[in-house]
Amino acid sequence: MTQIQTPKEDVWLVYDGECPVCKTYCKYIRIRKAVGNLQLVDARQPGELMDKITRLGLDIDQGMVLKFKDAIYYGADAIHMLTLLSTPSGIFNRINYYVFSTKLGSKIFYPIGKAFRTLILKLLGIRYIENLKKNSNTPTI
Repeated sequence: MTQIQTPKEDVWLVYDGECPVCKTYCKYIRIRKAVGNLQLVDARQPGELMDKITRLGLDIDQGMVLKFKDAIYYGADAIHMLTLLSTPSGIFNRINYYVFSTKLGSKIFYPIGKAFRTLILKLLGIRYIENLKKNSNTPTI
């Protein structure tokens, strides 16, 4: 009996490379091998995906972005989808699955994680990325 293999798709996760919370999350999250490879993109570095995110009007300081199979997921939807693609191996991934595997859980707990990130950035004096302001044609005063 021959098994039909579906082609793997890379999963692109855009995160803040200077944020300790984001870096820790990216260090431990694991996606299932059957899905493909997880590609991490530092939102502070210029690139095509960041350009697309900005063109879509998505504020990277207000939500993470996940690209999978030509779809872009933002904020709570991004972490929910990433969780569904993740492996349940390891304590971190099990907790992540328990918290974010439902849309309701993601909608409740994602803003808490985002608030924690904001607090950490302020305490450490790390500036926001401000991707929407960088490409704005509006002059800043």
